[in-house]
Amino acid sequence: MMDLHKKLKDLEKVRRDGASKVFTMYLNTDPSDPDQQGGEWKIHFKNGMRNFEQYLKEDKNKEEYEHFQAVKEKVKRFIQGNEQEFRRGVIIIATADEEVWFADRVQMRLETKFYWQETPVLDQLYELREKYPKSGIILVQQNEVKIIDSYLNEIQDTASYELDLDTADWREKLGPRKGNSSPFGPGRTNLQKDNFADRFEANQQRWYKKIAPKLDKRAKDNNWEKIYVVGEADASKELKNQMNKPVDAMIQKNMLDHEESKVLEEVFG
Repeated sequence: MMDLHKKLKDLEKVRRDGASKVFTMYLNTDPSDPDQQGGEWKIHFKNGMRNFEQYLKEDKNKEEYEHFQAVKEKVKRFIQGNEQEFRRGVIIIATADEEVWFADRVQMRLETKFYWQETPVLDQLYELREKYPKSGIILVQQNEVKIIDSYLNEIQDTASYELDLDTADWREKLGPRKGNSSPFGPGRTNLQKDNFADRFEANQQRWYKKIAPKLDKRAKDNNWEKIYVVGEADASKELKNQMNKPVDAMIQKNMLDHEESKVLEEVFG
């Protein structure tokens, strides 16, 4: 997993004088962008590189032109080799001597920009860091809790817990979650379901108090900078109250059964 804090500190120190400049590219490849439906990013990439090439030719700086050509070839290889796995954007920062090479596909829509200058341009990388920090998204639905560990708008890990009603302990679920998961086994009556609802309401505080330390520990171990709780109002509020770690936002929507990518869209927009 890329540590963007560390990478930015390294890039902030980069400076090139003379003919060997720093190339910075932010390329919007977001397939959900109405302006990208026909793969227009390919045209923008081609035009951006050509404009620099023409400028350097006209400037008649042979050494700088050769440096740009070296960077251009490496950038083209990255684009061609990763095109099938593009996400919402591509960021590349590079020098001809290869001492600087940062290339990544990111889950943030970028504004397409090209730069060839003494220092890298980091504004959209800063935005990526600020908008999508290390985050824990906690989905809660009565007797089930799901955790999504997210960084830079990508899913790093997930975990699910289910309350064992016989022991009143939370156990981590392994393997995929079964559809229509329920605290009632097959053949349970409506009366038993009503009894569960009453029992859960009566014990909600005590039961969420038991899982809160597990969530606090995950927050600490994963260095979460933001915590979001997603679920129905009563359950979300109670879980938030039982946690020691501060919750940054609550989203009152039941999304436990939604695709994880949809959850990230809901949380981060």
